[in-house]
Amino acid sequence: MNTNGLDQLYREVILDHHRHPRGRHKLHQVDVEASGLNPSCGDEVTLQLELDGDRIRDVAVDGRGCAVSTASGSILAELIQGLTLDEARRIAELFKKVMHGEDVPDEIDMGDLEALTGVRKFPVRIKCALLPWVTLLNAALDDAGAAREPGGTGGAVGGEAGE
Repeated sequence: MNTNGLDQLYREVILDHHRHPRGRHKLHQVDVEASGLNPSCGDEVTLQLELDGDRIRDVAVDGRGCAVSTASGSILAELIQGLTLDEARRIAELFKKVMHGEDVPDEIDMGDLEALTGVRKFPVRIKCALLPWVTLLNAALDDAGAAREPGGTGGAVGGEAGE
């Protein structure tokens, strides 16, 4: 597939996640709650996790923002459900590195998340793509990978997301 065809496919994936965001439901039980804000554009996200031990049983992502931010949150909701907290953190860290120019290792299938790598061409949009993932890293998980209690907030992540 040529570059133009691939770019078109990625745009379609992003628009599908924006128009039909996954993870927009109420959780039966909220074990982790975190919020993030991108002050440069106003994107906001609230992430909730329902856990079964250290495994993510369900994910809810709510917020308001641009198509890129909404799609990124939707993709996060699909990708991390069923993973352990450590596995989710590793994906978030990998995505952050990729958005800052590192290549995706050949053995890693990023699924729909790969569609967001095209955003790297537009530096101001990188923060939009990273907002849900930085919220997960900064607010939902501590350094040891343990979940924080509901009501925790990630605060403004605009500077962190763009670094």
